[in-house]
Amino acid sequence: MRVREVMTRNAVTIGVDETLVAAARKMKELGVGALPVLAEGTLTGILTDRDLTVRATAAGADPRRTRVRDAMTPQVVACTEDDELAEAAHAMEACAVRRLIVLDREGRLCGMLSVEDLAGASTALAAEVLRRARDPMLPAP
Repeated sequence: MRVREVMTRNAVTIGVDETLVAAARKMKELGVGALPVLAEGTLTGILTDRDLTVRATAAGADPRRTRVRDAMTPQVVACTEDDELAEAAHAMEACAVRRLIVLDREGRLCGMLSVEDLAGASTALAAEVLRRARDPMLPAP
């Protein structure tokens, strides 16, 4: 099974200059835990709910003034829509993440793959990713 068969298409993005309040509101409205971050149309990172709470709020940043660029994770873990689902799950495990950015053949953002998407196709793959995400100190598979 390929990533394209289970991924969430049309990922909603946020700009690097948006505030963390705007990002949190967008996440809440959409019921998502991560937003790909764009700067002038180019993917530059990902902002997760964990970035909001750990990197920004716990550090005392004012979410009304702090920009997405200051809290996002710039190292994006990605796969392609043509990848096998097992390969994508392995990338999630190896990087201890719950979401992957999905790129098309030209390297453009075309969606997101979450553990929830995985679970819809394979509970075994999702369970392995969650086990690793829960304890990132486990040895890589």
